[in-house]
Amino acid sequence: MSDFPNVIELNVGGVFYTTTIGTLTKDPDSLLTQLFTGLVKDQPIKDSKGKYFLDRDGVLFRYVLDYLRNQKMILPETFQETERLKQEADHYRLPGMVRCLAESSSSSSSAAGSSLRSPTGVQLVGGRRASNNNPGAVVDLDSQFQGSPPDSSSSKETGYIVVGYRGTFAFGRDGLADVKFRKLARILVSGRVSICREVFQDTLNESRDPDRGTSDRYSARFFLKHAFIEQAFDMLQDAGFRMVGSCGSGTNSAGEAKPGMDSEENKWNHYNEFVFCRP
Repeated sequence: MSDFPNVIELNVGGVFYTTTIGTLTKDPDSLLTQLFTGLVKDQPIKDSKGKYFLDRDGVLFRYVLDYLRNQKMILPETFQETERLKQEADHYRLPGMVRCLAESSSSSSSAAGSSLRSPTGVQLVGGRRASNNNPGAVVDLDSQFQGSPPDSSSSKETGYIVVGYRGTFAFGRDGLADVKFRKLARILVSGRVSICREVFQDTLNESRDPDRGTSDRYSARFFLKHAFIEQAFDMLQDAGFRMVGSCGSGTNSAGEAKPGMDSEENKWNHYNEFVFCRP
């Protein structure tokens, strides 16, 4: 076995993880076991900070670790990337994880099929309605709707979400007027926990939230696993939210610049917040 530390720090596609060598090598036939026991010639490379780097989907890797730790899969109810996760499981050579995902997909499909039946015994058949007790009795639903069909978003939970981010900027050198915005460090999210989970799904990082109680509460400690503000806005719009307010500020910290850093960029900081509402 190659000389790897007991605690492994990973950089998987830009997302950082810390785990043990025992977890990574729990499945003896997996690619991770081969990489972190020296069974293959190509050793995992390290990034500039000394973390072992894997060029794979960093967000989905959390589910790979969960499977290795627990030998089972528990996915969020709103999880929509099963096929991509299967691809990751195939890459890491985890057939047990692939089987768990296949079983999860089949059970989800069965639940979706049964949800088409209403409690009154009415089943949807294309654009028509048929009685389960009398399959021959079919009613045209088009004649029962006046105008647009019901909006499915009306059943979603109403509320507000506040998205904020902090970054740095630098004025142009030698008196130039242009301003360059850089280093969007983190996108912060606050609101009702259940709504935040529904909107941002697997991109929501809850590691800084100390209260792991019920979802019917509020938190201002969430942040996103990426730094793309446009992606966050797209997800909010897809969930039926609209922006109702925003504000921003810029400050001069006037602190001493760290060696190797742009002193002008280190000096100026900005913070922006956006308020979204789903009525």
